[in-house]
Amino acid sequence: MAEETILESTDRTSGREALRKNVQAAIALAGAVRTTLGPKGLDKLLIDDEGRTLVTNDGVTVLETAKVEHPVARMVINASSTQDRVARDGTTSTVVICAEMLRNAWQLVRQGIHPATIARGFAQSESFALKLLDEMTITATTEQMYSAVETSLSGKMERRVQARLSKLALEASERITTEQRTDPTRVKIIRQNGGSAVDAELVIGLAIPKTRVHSEMLECGGPGSILLVDGGLEKRSPMLGAKLSITSTGMLDAFRAAEVKAVMKQVENLKSIGCDILVVKEGIDDEARQALADAGILAYRRVENTDLELLARACNTSLIHDIGRATKEDLGVFISTREELKGGTNYWILTSEDDAATLIARGSSTEVLGEVERCFGDALGVACQLQEDPQLLPGGGATQVALARAVRRHAETIPGREQMAMEAWADGLEVIPRALAQNAGLDPIESLLKLTAAQSEGGVMIGLDLDTGTPSDTVSRGVLEPVKITRQAISGATEAAISILRIDDVLWAQMDAQVPDDIQQQLAGMGPE
Repeated sequence: MAEETILESTDRTSGREALRKNVQAAIALAGAVRTTLGPKGLDKLLIDDEGRTLVTNDGVTVLETAKVEHPVARMVINASSTQDRVARDGTTSTVVICAEMLRNAWQLVRQGIHPATIARGFAQSESFALKLLDEMTITATTEQMYSAVETSLSGKMERRVQARLSKLALEASERITTEQRTDPTRVKIIRQNGGSAVDAELVIGLAIPKTRVHSEMLECGGPGSILLVDGGLEKRSPMLGAKLSITSTGMLDAFRAAEVKAVMKQVENLKSIGCDILVVKEGIDDEARQALADAGILAYRRVENTDLELLARACNTSLIHDIGRATKEDLGVFISTREELKGGTNYWILTSEDDAATLIARGSSTEVLGEVERCFGDALGVACQLQEDPQLLPGGGATQVALARAVRRHAETIPGREQMAMEAWADGLEVIPRALAQNAGLDPIESLLKLTAAQSEGGVMIGLDLDTGTPSDTVSRGVLEPVKITRQAISGATEAAISILRIDDVLWAQMDAQVPDDIQQQLAGMGPE
């Protein structure tokens, strides 16, 4: 009676029924993105509340854009989001594998096996499989790295765009790789309407759509020093509420002359500290522009915060607030500067010792530009991984089938009921080749059986050829993927499945009826007549 009183405002689902509903939620979520998997996967059209559309093949984009409220579904989405942050690919695989593992686990629960036992079997399978991955890896050549990057874009946009973006992503990753690490945030992406997606262009250095403030300033130059200002080179505006009392005609001219003198003093300071380029967040007065040109200082104004931060990182300096107090220690260093006209837009391009790059993405519409940007971001992430760890695994479902076969053989040595859980885990991995085949219009069961038989004779590098429908060597076809993607997908899917299996009670707080804001305002304005 006490429990009923405490939970009187809560809907409760417990035991097997709670697990069944949770598994159904995960399976429904996977069904929404399963058809996007692989090179033959299809796209999704997403429409928000305001009627804006988004066409994408990226699983995590679909899941994060959709309004999903079920807590278990959110857990699976979080696993997919983590996969995107860590590996930049394999987001759909994570969701599909997790849902298939839960589907198989539910069948075991119906047979009387406790969820805790299944969770232990899943954990043992994950640990065993991850150890096997190291034995299956191959060290990538430059050509294989390109193939792996292109594989990560399979199914996203057309083949020519995949090839173009893969090439540019690999070039960009080589540019930003240092002895310590590779930082994808040092690659800037600019959207430019017009043209085709295959016209995307990689510029070495930071490209900013700006033109120098005075035509007499030198367009090209370097090396030299640069000053970044979080402000402007302008006359000071009067304070709020300030009043200026003019008692004679000469006072106004004297006041303006004093303002100009203050601006000129700042220009003189720039010249004295050896500044070659001035970049400001705000404006530059007309008098200052001519003075800067006479002093041989190249200047750019109205530069956005994000570009200023990128410039600061590239030139190894920081933003200052007062030009008049700038010192030589505030200057950064650049190698070269130039302006180029690309696609009808003038770009200021700066290179420095800390290498950076800029992708100019082109497309016929906003939707296409958005997809190009997402695809390049994924390709760049994969390329950067390979620069740090050039280890590859066979694609086309080869890795998943090889791991599933090995886990089944290992499960035979486990005496307890965990053996059945390990077999269910292995079955869950095989959802990848089945989904790849199904999305390509092939029979999923027949394709899986052919692949399993082919691997038993030809080794673990045999995967599905979705063009012919037959198994073949993935290395020779260039169907490869970084080991980090597969490792994270297996870990993320297994951990999410185990977390959901351990839930045996779901408590939903009952929500009071909510009145829309516009109705509340109308009611508030209605008084007794």
